[in-house]
Amino acid sequence: MSTTVTELDKVKTGRWNGGRSPFNVEYGKIMMWFFLTSDAFTFSAFLIYYGTQRFAHLTWPDPDKVFQSIPMVADHGYPLVFVGIMTFILIMSSVTMVLAVEAGHRNSKKEVVNWMIATIIGGLMFVGCQAMEWTHLHHEGFWWGSIPYQEGVSPEVTLAPFFSREISEVSALQFANLFFTITGFHGFHVSVGILLNIIVLGMVLANTFERRGSYLMVEKVGLYWHFVDLVWVFVFTFFYLV
Repeated sequence: MSTTVTELDKVKTGRWNGGRSPFNVEYGKIMMWFFLTSDAFTFSAFLIYYGTQRFAHLTWPDPDKVFQSIPMVADHGYPLVFVGIMTFILIMSSVTMVLAVEAGHRNSKKEVVNWMIATIIGGLMFVGCQAMEWTHLHHEGFWWGSIPYQEGVSPEVTLAPFFSREISEVSALQFANLFFTITGFHGFHVSVGILLNIIVLGMVLANTFERRGSYLMVEKVGLYWHFVDLVWVFVFTFFYLV
């Protein structure tokens, strides 16, 4: 990859401008790192709150019972299979993003295009799977501010399929609110990442980076995409495994 510096970096070389950055990192890349760090704090706050609620209650919905469907295939009997498929898709999209960045280092436009298309497809598949899971849970009765309910039937009976121990309406409601909030926040980030990848792909096709002599923008978008993948590992652990 070309080591051409931006105009902002050139300004830093002035006699009265502090010299080169001690990190020797291009301005846009370090700003991406700052953004990802701040975003990590937001996700951390969400997950810490979820963990606090999870262990502050004596009972909690059992992930093996809540997430045991494969939408459009089976409603019950396959605990965590579907989310495992979702996770595999997202991880593989991270692999294709790595390959796109590596191709950019070699200024191989054709490979960058192919791998970025694969990354975008992977992201769309993940968001689509998440929408299917949300739809299924909504059909079961879970949503923001609501849990499975049947008129004339006690909550203990309605919620029994989702608990392994004592049944708690409060725990079920907290679980629903936090699940849709946190996975929705993550899904929003994935959607933004897909949009950014599409924009950068358009710039690649328009030969923007060939004229600049650097595919550094692909690497910046790659940092964001890897961050989204990493966050999903923690979301997956907190909601589906703990």
